[in-house]
Amino acid sequence: LLANAPIAAALRPCREESVDFETTENLYIEGDNLDVLKLLRETYLNRVKMIYIDPPYNKSATNIYKDDYSEDADSFLVRDGQHDEQGNRMISNIDSNGRFHTDWLNMLYPRLRIARDLLTEDGVIFISIDDSGNENLLKICNEIFGECNFVGNIAWESKTKSQNTKTAYNKLQPKVEHILVYTKS
Repeated sequence: LLANAPIAAALRPCREESVDFETTENLYIEGDNLDVLKLLRETYLNRVKMIYIDPPYNKSATNIYKDDYSEDADSFLVRDGQHDEQGNRMISNIDSNGRFHTDWLNMLYPRLRIARDLLTEDGVIFISIDDSGNENLLKICNEIFGECNFVGNIAWESKTKSQNTKTAYNKLQPKVEHILVYTKS
């Protein structure tokens, strides 16, 4: 619904931030990315050959987007209506359910739907993600682009040295990030 909801906005390029605005096709646009994507869709529907996005990774409080989308189990169950008539929870494992990633995925989903609309039939999209979001991002990309349009998962070494810091869960420090690659068709 968010991908198709109308907006009342105009696209205004940032001429001072754009490189050689008058002589190139390069354009710098600043604004809420969902609104900008909707405006670009009006002009560039099925006309973009390649898209690269680096969404927030759903783990840091310093990002411009709200990216700590976890909530306690009781709040999630109340909001999501996952109780039976006797008040019993209707999920089997409350520690691994969608409450940790639902809002993050809801933020990404409409943006990816519009990005797909922008791509040419032979267009390709590259999406950066870390280990913690890789599996969930794969699921929504398979839904939006189709599992048959999955090209690959590029794993790249983002850190060359180990981080000898302990986390709250004593996890290994990840050194690899991913770039998911999909075609439109």
